[in-house]
Amino acid sequence: MTTSTTHATMPISRSLFFFSIFYGGMVCIAGVLGNKQVTLGPVSALGPIVGLGPLAVEAGIFAFLLLVTISSAVAELHGRTVANRLVQIGFLPLIASILLSIIVLAAPAAGDMDPARADAFAMMMGGTPRIWFGGIIAYGISQTLNVTLFAALKGREGGRMLWLRAAVASMLSQVVDTLLFVSIAFYGVFPIGELLLGQMLAKVVLSALLVPPVIYLLVALGRRLDRN
Repeated sequence: MTTSTTHATMPISRSLFFFSIFYGGMVCIAGVLGNKQVTLGPVSALGPIVGLGPLAVEAGIFAFLLLVTISSAVAELHGRTVANRLVQIGFLPLIASILLSIIVLAAPAAGDMDPARADAFAMMMGGTPRIWFGGIIAYGISQTLNVTLFAALKGREGGRMLWLRAAVASMLSQVVDTLLFVSIAFYGVFPIGELLLGQMLAKVVLSALLVPPVIYLLVALGRRLDRN
C-alpha cells in the first residue's frame, strides 16, 4: 500500500514538465505558421543549382524542427519510451486544435466583425480534410521515426556526437514528413514533383544548420532544470 501511494505521487521531472508544455504549444502553432511561405535567404540559391526555382519553405517547418529537437532532447534525457509517449500525447493538442478550427470556422461571425478580417481568418484557418489528415499522418510517423533513429544512433554511439545524431534523425524524418504530407494533401490536385524536391532540400538544409545548436541548448537546459 505504501509503495503504491509513493509511486502515485512521484513528481514529474522539471525538464519533462517544461518540454511537454513546450511540445504541445509547438504542435498547435505549426499548422498556423504553415500558411506563410518564407524565403531562405542565401540558401534559396541552392534551388536553381539543382534545376528548381529559388527555395522557399512553409514557416511551419520552424515549429516542426523544434518538435524534432524537443523529442530528441527528451530521448537523450529520459529515454526512447518517454520520448515516444510524448509524441503520442502530442496527437491530443493536434487533433483538438483541428476540431476547434472546424467548429470556429463553422460558427457565424459577429455582425460587427470587419468582413475583411473574417475572410482573412477563414483563409488562414481553413483547410481540406486531406490537408488535415495528411498533417496528422505525417506528424505521427515522422516524429516517431525521429525518436527511433535518434535512439538507435545513441545505442550505437553512446552519449557522443549528440549534434550528429540529432541532425541525421531530423533530416531523415523531415524527408519522410514532406513525402507523406505533400503526397496525401496534394497528389492529384497539381503536379507535386518540384514541390517535394524543393521542400525536402530546404528541410534537409535547415535540419543540418539549425538542429545541432538547438539540441545542445535544450539538453543543457533540461539538465539544468533537473539539477535545480
